[in-house]
Amino acid sequence: MPALIPTDFYATITWLGRVPNRDTPELVTETLDQMPLGFEGMEGEYHAGLTRPSCARVTSQHPIGTTIRNTRQISIVSEENLTEIAANMGADALDPSWLGASVVLKGIPDFSHIPPSSRLQTDSGTTLVVDMQNNPCQFPAMTIEAARPGEGKSFKGAAKGLRGVTAWVERIGALALNERVRLHVPAQRHWAPA
Repeated sequence: MPALIPTDFYATITWLGRVPNRDTPELVTETLDQMPLGFEGMEGEYHAGLTRPSCARVTSQHPIGTTIRNTRQISIVSEENLTEIAANMGADALDPSWLGASVVLKGIPDFSHIPPSSRLQTDSGTTLVVDMQNNPCQFPAMTIEAARPGEGKSFKGAAKGLRGVTAWVERIGALALNERVRLHVPAQRHWAPA
C-alpha cells in the first residue's frame, strides 16, 4: 500500500528565484525562469548542499553550527499567503525576492500548513519533500525595511503561519515557470497521543 496519497490539489509555479550568497544582512534574490535541481538542491544557491550548519530553528536538538542533513534546500511560499502577509502589513503587495523564496506556487489552499513529509511533484516527476513550516525571521524584515522604510518591522507578526514551507529534493529534475505541481500527502492519521 502506498505511503503517500496523491491529492486533487494542484498548483502552478508563478515565480522562481535563488539566493546566490549571504554577504549582506538583507536577502538578495535573483529571479529565474528555470531551476535545475540535483540532490543537493540548486547549484550556486546559498541554501544548497546535502548538509548545512544547524540554525536557530533546531536549537532544541542541536547547538547552532552543528552539521546536519539539509532539509532546507528550497523555500516555497504561495501567492495566496504572500497576499495575506501584505494585507496584514497594510501593504499593496510583497515581492517574494524579499523573503528569500525559491518557489512561489498558486492554487493550494492553506499552503503553509500542508503536512510535513508531503511531496510536491511536477508532471515530469521532479519531486520536493516538505520538511516543515518556514517561520518568519529577521532577514526578510531587514530586506523589506531597506526596500520600503517603515514596513519591515511588521513582517514577522504579519507572516506568522504564512511564510510557506522548506523542502529538499527527492527526485532530481527542473522546475519551470507555469509548470504544474501536484500535492501528495502522507497516508496516516493525525498524531493523537493519550
